[in-house]
Amino acid sequence: MESFLRQDFDDWRLLWRDDGSHDRTVEMMRDFAASQPAGRCVESRTSGPHFGAAPSFLLLLAEARREPIIAFADQDDVWLPGKLKRAAARIEAAGDRPALYCAQQFMVDEELRGNRKSAAHINPPGFPSSLTQNIANGNTLVMNRAASELVTAIPGPEGTVHDWWSYIVVSACGGDVAFDAEPQVLYRLHKNNLIAASPSTTRRAIAALERGPGIFMTMMRRHAETLSRHESLLTPSARDDLAAIRAGLNGPWRPRLAALRNPRFRRRTALENLLFAYWFMTG
Repeated sequence: MESFLRQDFDDWRLLWRDDGSHDRTVEMMRDFAASQPAGRCVESRTSGPHFGAAPSFLLLLAEARREPIIAFADQDDVWLPGKLKRAAARIEAAGDRPALYCAQQFMVDEELRGNRKSAAHINPPGFPSSLTQNIANGNTLVMNRAASELVTAIPGPEGTVHDWWSYIVVSACGGDVAFDAEPQVLYRLHKNNLIAASPSTTRRAIAALERGPGIFMTMMRRHAETLSRHESLLTPSARDDLAAIRAGLNGPWRPRLAALRNPRFRRRTALENLLFAYWFMTG
């Protein structure tokens, strides 16, 4: 919260909800609200019951969807001072189009030590690569009103995460997706991270092999099927891509191979793509 106060962009409001905590979270938040001008720190009307991270963020997004610019914020990270100003400039450049901004992070320990960068993404962001990999780190994600209204209009499937689903929806509906290679957040790594970050491609690949294709392919199917029920909001090219991918997911090896021939249906690195192709063909 102190890092919010240090932002170069100071015209912001904090909307928060307590997700059934049993510590001093609510007391700390209300103390912070009392220290700020009226209306700057607002507790959600949904605050209290435990729903989980993704449902909590999507509830907050629905409440805030009329705001011109919306940023997700995780409770254990630190924003660098230029984050909001830099994101707002990229968002405003998109005009009236749906727009989503995300950025690299500095990976730090619990004491904020370290400056290792998170993974870079050389390939252009967009659909259908968004079905294969999430590049929109939630603690860096910022979107405009047009994007937030799209995300709230297409409820995510069971098990999805708020940042990945936002990226999928905005990219499939023809929105502008900007990935900033300049880190804007200190991502605090500790044993209780909801989603941890492995330090190398090799370790990520080993972790993926240990998990197996089950979770990954299940979520791809859920994401694809949910999008298919809202095809009128998708761009024509996204509808074509989605049809080919669904045919592969639900068919024998020929349509699977045809889907993989799409040069935009790719993950970040050659090693990741090799594993992805194997899972897609066999899963």
